[in-house]
Amino acid sequence: MLELRDVSKPRFIRLVWAGPLTVLASVTAVSLIRLAAVSMLDPNEGFLPLTPGPPAFDTVVAVGAAVLVFARIWSDSLDPAREYRSLAAKVLIVSFAPDVALAVMHAYGGGWPEAFALMAMHVAVWAICVTVLPALCWSQR
Repeated sequence: MLELRDVSKPRFIRLVWAGPLTVLASVTAVSLIRLAAVSMLDPNEGFLPLTPGPPAFDTVVAVGAAVLVFARIWSDSLDPAREYRSLAAKVLIVSFAPDVALAVMHAYGGGWPEAFALMAMHVAVWAICVTVLPALCWSQR
């Protein structure tokens, strides 16, 4: 279980509301990108990654995990901002692998345009996680 060492009560309270706000902002961004992608690309109905459910669910799970990682780094690191952003950049790059595979294999009837739409979602979530979450939590650090 995640143990937050050396986290004062005011800092923990900020994290309690900043985490869900980051999740909400991320789901909103992903939903807007999905709507734009669907209207521009008109993907095959069988292309599940651009249906409403999977992107929203995946975003909640991934950003929830990012918030937990952020909390751990925030409580343990001497330079949490740099460490968190460095890790987030690496995770972003790795997150492109399934999208590239999807495009190369034409999975679900998709190709590069659909993969780029999914990558745009990843970039939007990354940007929110490395800006909004730290900004809301590091006001006194």
